[in-house]
Amino acid sequence: MNSAKLPATTLAALGIVYGDIGTSVLYTLKECFAAAHIELNAMNVMGFVSLIFWSIILVVTLKYVLIVLRADNHGEGGIMVLMQLAKQYLTGKPIALVLFMGLLGAALFYGDAMITPAISLLSASEGLTVINPNWQAAVLPLAMSILVVLFAIQRFGSQKIGVVFGPIMLLWFATLAVLGIRGILLHPAILYSLNPYYALVFIAHHGFAGWIGLGAVVLALTGAEALYADMGHFGRKPIQIAWFGLVLPSLVLNYMGQGGLLLAEPSSLVNPFFMLSPEWGRWPLLLLAAFATIIASQAVISGAFSVTRQAIQLGFSPRLSVIHTSSHEQGQIYLPIVNWLLLAAVAAVMLGFKSSEHLAAAYGIAVTGTMLMTSCLLYIVMRRHWHWPKAVAIAFTTTFLCFDAVFFSANLLKLTHGGWLPCVVAATLVFIFATWYQGQQVLAQKNLEASVPLDGLIEGLNHGMPHQVDGIAIYMVRELDMAPKALLHNLKHNQVLHEHNILLNIVTDNRPYVEREQRLQFKRLNEQFSQMTVHYGFKQTPDLLKVMEYAQEHGYELELMRTSFFLASDSLALAPQGKMGRFRTRLFIWLARNQTQITDYCHIPHNRVVSLGGQIML
Repeated sequence: MNSAKLPATTLAALGIVYGDIGTSVLYTLKECFAAAHIELNAMNVMGFVSLIFWSIILVVTLKYVLIVLRADNHGEGGIMVLMQLAKQYLTGKPIALVLFMGLLGAALFYGDAMITPAISLLSASEGLTVINPNWQAAVLPLAMSILVVLFAIQRFGSQKIGVVFGPIMLLWFATLAVLGIRGILLHPAILYSLNPYYALVFIAHHGFAGWIGLGAVVLALTGAEALYADMGHFGRKPIQIAWFGLVLPSLVLNYMGQGGLLLAEPSSLVNPFFMLSPEWGRWPLLLLAAFATIIASQAVISGAFSVTRQAIQLGFSPRLSVIHTSSHEQGQIYLPIVNWLLLAAVAAVMLGFKSSEHLAAAYGIAVTGTMLMTSCLLYIVMRRHWHWPKAVAIAFTTTFLCFDAVFFSANLLKLTHGGWLPCVVAATLVFIFATWYQGQQVLAQKNLEASVPLDGLIEGLNHGMPHQVDGIAIYMVRELDMAPKALLHNLKHNQVLHEHNILLNIVTDNRPYVEREQRLQFKRLNEQFSQMTVHYGFKQTPDLLKVMEYAQEHGYELELMRTSFFLASDSLALAPQGKMGRFRTRLFIWLARNQTQITDYCHIPHNRVVSLGGQIML
């Protein structure tokens, strides 16, 4: 990275990447005592603060910032990228397990994307009750109003508002540090909690209650996956600089400060974060917290768009409309249906749970579940991709899994208190992902059985050429060596062959982006037939209009007004003996019928499309 751009990129990373973990200070320490139901005394305060501190050091700093960020695919990160890295080194049944872990981690992320805006906006709005306890009734309407505005502006893209994210979060973290120092000065003995002794004593002394408390401690780690998922936007170095230079010190100081305040004034447990501020500063702090939570919510919303597009490109989700909101940044996208479904889900969560305290029970399972999947997949990457010695890889993975498993098991106790929500969401999405993936394989096999080899068709045409018409016909195919069904239908029903026929295959590569000059491969078979392969990364959306422009720049005659796109539009029906079961087959057929048309998804002009097809029994 250009060193001249490093400060600006680091500031941008501060604004996008750290919104989630940076707003965890609003509710984490308060929820620790609420979840564990233990007495507020000096040893318990120092125990919780010590647990929070060492969890941040070992899980966020060691695992994510120093190790997981190294597992990139051409600079991109995220659970699905990690899945792709692990999958390419495996064969047979282990691939299915890796796919399951990756899909489960991605599905849990959607649960996180539902809960993060809800708990963050509610926590910020609850600052009203610190200013005036009689304003409790205004908390939910205020949070809902901010939520609606936040989702309504998504269609404009985050680029236009992103320029202010960094400075606001810089002010936010600076404020956290100042408030933390103020709290530490109230009771400097809180600094002893930096010693892990207090964390160990707390767990040993409280047993089951301490274990339950760990389920709330994990709230301090929410957003750790964002460090990895957003790496492609900024690069590893800016994220690490922002973490060590500002975010980590500010978080530690603030948690210490809240602990010092609780030691000095136990009554402040009602909301230790806002009570760190003097009364005159609570209105400005409330306003700043509202902006910070909006930014935190923006990060997971954008992440949901990115994960959905990756799932589409990798074949785990039906096509959805993807709108690019920036002509310069490939990652700036907007998916309307995901946006509005997510808004409805978050609004339902807020109306159902009504407070950040109730939502905290639902939060931890999604976060810790994703962390578990990351640790498992990371081991494969350590061994096969980085070629680490087995003992070293096992040592690191075991350490990470110990923390992840303890946090996850502690949060499982919350299943009946809201933890069921992300589990239901994740299970539903994994079922849909798996159904679509398997359904596509079954459909491809059916098409393969009904197709004929391209070589045989060309040879047969040489012995009896049908009537030839002017122009170019483009047929989209999965296999370049097989004749496309639309071509067979055209020959059978129209009994014509175009002057030039191009078999177009769109390939999603095992990398996030494919550069423009590497995208196109063209092979001429004879005077009538050519093969064209178009490569895209799994974070890119096909655009055939731009492909045609690029092809013409390189001497391939693909004039739009002389070109027709022939698409196979087969209708799907339920067979008496299907391979997936009747319910899953019906679900696949419903998804296939309601997905975005390939003409819209691949930017094919509607007035140049001819659809031909029959019926396929699944």
